[in-house]
Amino acid sequence: MSQTKIAYYPGCTLKTTAKNFEDSALAVARALDIELVELPKWNCCGTVYSLTDDNLMYHIAPVRNLLRVKQMVRDELVTDDHRMVVLCSMCYNALKRTNLRVKENPEDLQKINDFMYLEDDDYELNVDVIHFLDLLKEIGVEKIREKVVKPLNGLKVLPYYGCMLLRPKEVGIDDPEEPNLQENILAALGAEPIDSPYRKVCCGSYLTVDNKYVVVELAYKILSHAQKAGAQALTTSCPLCAFNLDNRQKEIKEKYPGFKNIPVFYFTQLMALAFGLSNECYGFDLHHTKPEPLLKEKQLC
Repeated sequence: MSQTKIAYYPGCTLKTTAKNFEDSALAVARALDIELVELPKWNCCGTVYSLTDDNLMYHIAPVRNLLRVKQMVRDELVTDDHRMVVLCSMCYNALKRTNLRVKENPEDLQKINDFMYLEDDDYELNVDVIHFLDLLKEIGVEKIREKVVKPLNGLKVLPYYGCMLLRPKEVGIDDPEEPNLQENILAALGAEPIDSPYRKVCCGSYLTVDNKYVVVELAYKILSHAQKAGAQALTTSCPLCAFNLDNRQKEIKEKYPGFKNIPVFYFTQLMALAFGLSNECYGFDLHHTKPEPLLKEKQLC
């Protein structure tokens, strides 16, 4: 079966501290007969969507990335002619919202295209920004279940969404109050999804840079409530959330000595594990809280 080739925007962090997210996602996509083809000459998405009406310059970077998809179609690098897959929740949110803004404001798009006069083409609103979870929903849980060779039986996982996947509603990939995309995937893998109202609570985002103890408090609430609900691990699709919930466990432990560490996975890592894919794509060495003890306890590695 020939693979469907879809344009893929990686973003900055997936080439560094979240390389395990990219490696596991690309491997999972291949297993599902999808080839995610990286955009040539991609640039930073801008990270956070600008809420200032007259800050048009901020939207040039996202639009330039969208333009690359048109060039990939022209050069026959992809077979899907209008979609771009994003893994990072923050990149998805920024790119999706900018795309929506220029669709609703033709004058803004014209100014941005005029500014990018050195490009060979103009952006013509012909790209849909989708998250990898959107693509997995389209593929369906049945096909995902068919690929499972090592069911995650006995593993209780809280699917953490955070802010950027669900809000604002016009770009959210699921119901902002009762999301179930990750839950359905985890169940298809054989794991037990755990519910908690804190799966939708902000982790503190970039406050981790200049006020990390605000993040420590938020992360403690998210993680401790997950454990009280019975979770043995969490999943996420945001590298910043992963850092705040995983790496900040060191500071949580210092402030709350009774706190017990809990592994934080990218959902694609658990998919790769259940699919029986190569250990090389797991990237567990990048975790602060090492997941191997839990996985060995569950006889999963």
